[in-house]
Amino acid sequence: MDEPASEKNPAADPGNPFTGVPIEVSVCVGKARPLIRELVAMGENALLTLDTRVDDPVELYVGERLIARGLLEEKEDDPHGQLVVRLTEIMKLQPDL
Repeated sequence: MDEPASEKNPAADPGNPFTGVPIEVSVCVGKARPLIRELVAMGENALLTLDTRVDDPVELYVGERLIARGLLEEKEDDPHGQLVVRLTEIMKLQPDL
């Protein structure tokens, strides 16, 4: 007899107390490396050039740990242009030792 889905995948168990705990996922779209004098001279509407392009993959982090990569897209049928990330690669997570 097959195991219930909740035994195969703990996230599928609605009674698992950890499944309802929110976590913060940060999305990194790129990095900039200005000189300090350039950064302090910037004012409103200044442009900070990143090392990536619009179509480059973004990286998703939980804390300092890279968990996935994906592509930025606009949410379909959203009149406000809400951004979403389409996951393209999930990292194999190694436990901390």
